[in-house]
Amino acid sequence: MLLISGTVPIKDLPLTRGAAKLEGEFLNIDGSRIPCTQGTAALISAALITAEYLKIDPPQALVVGDIGDGKKSRSLYEYLIKNISNLSPDVLALHYILPDIALMKKICEAVEGCPKKPIMIADASSMYVAKAAGLAAKFDIFTPDATEIAFLADPDATHPAYINKHLFETDVTRTPELLTTAYQLKGAARLLLVKGSIDYVVRDGNILETITEPNVPELEAIGGTGDTITGLVAAFADAELELHEAAIIAARANRMAGKYAQATPATRIRQIIAQFPAVFKKHLCEWSGACSVPSHS
Repeated sequence: MLLISGTVPIKDLPLTRGAAKLEGEFLNIDGSRIPCTQGTAALISAALITAEYLKIDPPQALVVGDIGDGKKSRSLYEYLIKNISNLSPDVLALHYILPDIALMKKICEAVEGCPKKPIMIADASSMYVAKAAGLAAKFDIFTPDATEIAFLADPDATHPAYINKHLFETDVTRTPELLTTAYQLKGAARLLLVKGSIDYVVRDGNILETITEPNVPELEAIGGTGDTITGLVAAFADAELELHEAAIIAARANRMAGKYAQATPATRIRQIIAQFPAVFKKHLCEWSGACSVPSHS
């Protein structure tokens, strides 16, 4: 079971858990309808449409409305701390949640009590707090963008806004150098999928793959395309692909979906997500070697 947890910008949404369903432009989670825009909703939507294609169980979503003040984020932490052992997911993906070092430490402690330790994935603020708390090594996958790599490589920064100036003022050519530093300083998960004009898949400090094609620069201007990559990785991990393979395929699929959608800066993230089944049908067997994941005929 894949469990995805994060906040959505809906003020009155209570803590909600259930199997996700797509209904047009909305996600339905236990009767609550959430617009399929960027952030956690885009992540869940990408994971859901991938799970449907692979004919595996849909992801379970644990969400709450938080408009940025963090008042309801605590309920997500507390729910996971109390229930993660009984839920015992195979994959746990943590996304936008107000950073709280003490509570993230408690989540990681609670995960140790699971019958089987889940694959741990973090993006966005959950990645920030995991790194800041010295918990990066507890995670199997981080999905940063190129600027966030500078944060992971800074031993003192507790948030990307506070990166040392000499690290922040960087370009993509410095990414390999920053990756090495991030691992040396134990600021990186076992596997990194770095999202950007060049996507890097890195394991234990070693660059396994760089992905540059298809080149769809318009994706950079569309909110949510980083979130969809994380959703793809999570779903492929739940389908029991090797984690590095899940990351490589996710990066390729996200780019190809942008090409299929003929993306422009005005394209909505749901239009990108809608292309995934066609992308999988055309390319998944090729990308996964000997068709190691299911595909539709």
